[in-house]
Amino acid sequence: MDNQNTAYSILELALVPQGSTIKETLNNSLVLAKEAEKHHYKRFWFAEHHNSGYIGSSAPSILIGYVAENTEKIRVGSGGIMLPNHSPFIVAEQFGTLGHLYPDRIDLGLGRAPGTDPQTSQAIRSDFMQAAHAFPDEVEKIQDYFSIENQFSKVRAAIAEGTDVPLYILGSSTDSAHLAAKKGLPYAFASHFASTHLLTALKIYNEEFQPSEFLQKPYTIAGINVFVADTDEEAERLFTTLIRMFAGVLTGVPEALKRPTELTPELKEMLKHPLLSQMLKYSFVGNKETVQKQVQQFLAETQVDELIAVSPTYALEDRLKSVRLFAEIMKNLNTEAIS
Repeated sequence: MDNQNTAYSILELALVPQGSTIKETLNNSLVLAKEAEKHHYKRFWFAEHHNSGYIGSSAPSILIGYVAENTEKIRVGSGGIMLPNHSPFIVAEQFGTLGHLYPDRIDLGLGRAPGTDPQTSQAIRSDFMQAAHAFPDEVEKIQDYFSIENQFSKVRAAIAEGTDVPLYILGSSTDSAHLAAKKGLPYAFASHFASTHLLTALKIYNEEFQPSEFLQKPYTIAGINVFVADTDEEAERLFTTLIRMFAGVLTGVPEALKRPTELTPELKEMLKHPLLSQMLKYSFVGNKETVQKQVQQFLAETQVDELIAVSPTYALEDRLKSVRLFAEIMKNLNTEAIS
């Protein structure tokens, strides 16, 4: 990333800690967004997940409006809308509306995955698999609804036409890289849990990228897990919450976020499990100096334009502190890059 600033952002899942409520969690998402805005994060995105009592981000478009209404400058968007769950027409109307209410601040990230289990995806949309296979065509429909030319069509999402809401293609495999490159759209990879294909997907996207009216050169975003504290030991302690969360997901017993503990020998052994180790590969944990070195190495390896951080701590104050410290790290790295 020589002579180039790397943007930094936040991906929010609104994970509910043990002993807390969904309302408290969603209110805390706004507190987090305000803190991110104060420290010059570029964007604040909500993921889409369903059929969980411990995840509050089931309706990203509503949460985007909530945060955008109560902040001033930070971009707010979806990371992402899982398009096979939705009608492209309705998505265009919703985000067109947001685009009018909060001009030049709304992003529309689009993904192909269901964001839930197979049974729930069928409950959301009975033709989910057909819609998933038609993802490129569904993206095309949204682009049409947002185009000013669509005003001459019989089917119009009029509120979206000509509205400035940038589209981003999200992915956790190489399929999405081909699509983003072909369409000349920015590309965000979910490497905070799907690390296996990151480098291959970035290579495909960069090599196949075709300039478009939306983007003249490739733009890449990578998801990472970030836990920054005053000491390495304290950061590792905060990280135990995420370890237990992913272990619950892998064993089919998801739970609310647990209180952090010491990084015990048992947890260290758990981290060696191939699946868990692969999922948490891009987790940067430690004090500022430690994490700065880890991030610097990651940027040198990937050459991405932007990092989007996931930091699900049990306590809000720990997350706010991590957000502040990570911003300081990124400012240090960007200062070094241009000096």
